Amino acid sequence: MAIKKKMANKKKKVARKSNTKSKKKIKSIKKKKKVVTKKIKVATKIKTKKRSKIIHLDTTKKRGKKMSTETVKGGVSSSLDTSHLKVPFPFKAKYGNYIGGKFVEPKSGKYFDNVSPINNEVICQMARSDAKDVDAALDAAHEAFKEWGKTDITTRSNIMNKIADVLEKNLNLLATAECLDNGKPIRECMAADLPLVIDHWRYFAGVIRAEEGSVAEISNSQYSYNIPEPLGVVGQIVPWNFPLLMATWKLAPALAAGNCSVLKPAEQTPASIMLMMELIGDLLPPGVVNIVSGFGLEAGKPLASSDRIAKIAFTGETTTGRLIMQYAAQNLIPITLELGGKSPNVFFEDIMDKDDAFLDKCVEGFVMFNLNQGEVCTCPSRALVQESIYDKFMEKVIARTKAVVQDNPLKMETMIGAQASVEQMEKIKSYLDLGKKEGAKVLCGGDVAKLNSGLENGNYIQPTIFEGDNSMRIFQEEIFGPVVSVTKFKDEAHALEIANDTLYGLGAGVWTRNGNIAYRMGRGIQAGIVWTNCYHAYPAHSPFGGYKQSGVGRETHKMMLNHYRQNKNLHVSYAENKLGFF
Repeated sequence: MAIKKKMANKKKKVARKSNTKSKKKIKSIKKKKKVVTKKIKVATKIKTKKRSKIIHLDTTKKRGKKMSTETVKGGVSSSLDTSHLKVPFPFKAKYGNYIGGKFVEPKSGKYFDNVSPINNEVICQMARSDAKDVDAALDAAHEAFKEWGKTDITTRSNIMNKIADVLEKNLNLLATAECLDNGKPIRECMAADLPLVIDHWRYFAGVIRAEEGSVAEISNSQYSYNIPEPLGVVGQIVPWNFPLLMATWKLAPALAAGNCSVLKPAEQTPASIMLMMELIGDLLPPGVVNIVSGFGLEAGKPLASSDRIAKIAFTGETTTGRLIMQYAAQNLIPITLELGGKSPNVFFEDIMDKDDAFLDKCVEGFVMFNLNQGEVCTCPSRALVQESIYDKFMEKVIARTKAVVQDNPLKMETMIGAQASVEQMEKIKSYLDLGKKEGAKVLCGGDVAKLNSGLENGNYIQPTIFEGDNSMRIFQEEIFGPVVSVTKFKDEAHALEIANDTLYGLGAGVWTRNGNIAYRMGRGIQAGIVWTNCYHAYPAHSPFGGYKQSGVGRETHKMMLNHYRQNKNLHVSYAENKLGFF
């Protein structure tokens, strides 16, 4: 018994020592964890300017969160609060790809952070897709096309009208999502982007109901019937400046024509379209629309170069457009390219004949370079002002530009928001430096906009007006920011010469009280769209596209349907007699 007691006492002592050692180890581990946590926080602060960092299925870390410590429901900082708009925070923590009518995880299991340009805080995580995901989406699209391509026009039209109805009911939610994802002002999203999205769905739903085929009489017994047929499965790649609108420009005519789509959104703004698919997905047969998120080389290239698509449509930068065209050429498929621009905005001296509402409209027309933070392919980034009115007109323009309200894009009074990414902001900054080095005079702005209230790390550029000449790089190269370069012209011929002195030919503006000047300039400027006494109007029934290096083909308008169709000719003889050749 004595021996047993001694053994028991020894065991207790060993256990106590072991417990003491364990406690010391736990304390040591906790200290190490604190150190690691601090290191992570420091690293996060350093890396927040990186737009898309690869991560795996971990949605618990607020990796980009570095703004105000004050947070709102949902874990985001107060600068991203949407409660004043009377809508919930629109995004889920994580989105897979939308394939075959449902959200699926990427084949690799990899995701990347999607941050809001408003403050560069992570707002959700997106699938980092590769060729395997693209193939899965193409499989779903090809399967769906077997039936969708045969669907009668009335059914397709009704579905598209229902899509428009759902989008309209959720306009504020989608506008908020677009604002958070892209950085553009909420008032633009509500007044322009989403209403245009809805209208384009309705327009193409109506156009296909009104179409008629053609029949040609070859002889009394022979007739030629022309029947439009869908191409099949199409690939579509959209940019980050108007995520939902550009997606709609491509999806609506493609679906109306009877095609199925695999669409890749820009990696900078991939979330709002996923919200749209959550809302409208049930209205479409599975596989008709498939959305694959990811980066250009990893997801965009496999889609654009695939021999399983019947067409590729791309909106983006001109250099990338050239690559897309090469891929299309290899597969001998049609292509639609909407690329860069350096649009002239021309102001003639007669606009100053009266100090009236029209003159005020002209001043606003100049300041339209700020719309969407200048991230518009048709941005009026070259202003041409007749020398006789230059000083007085520019005085009004500069005053109006300085009055542009730059603040949190989620505020209704904000007129100019955040650039869509850190990379884009850095590009614009480099052009601000270049303009100064080239000898251009800064009339307004010229620097980063420093905002407070949780926006310190957002992507903000001051509205900038440079004065120089058309030979400067800031006049010739697309900046894609709130930057305009202004120069003088002597007469109509001189204005036309400067306006056409560019590699691009997408858009242009002409401002005058003289109808003859307006007509001559409109016909003389080498651009796909010339706005007269207006700017930045994009109705569904007005064709959009460019000359020269601004692209190939057109978007919007009923003519767009033929970009997504091929013509079937049925040549029929009703004669019973033999042909007579053999």
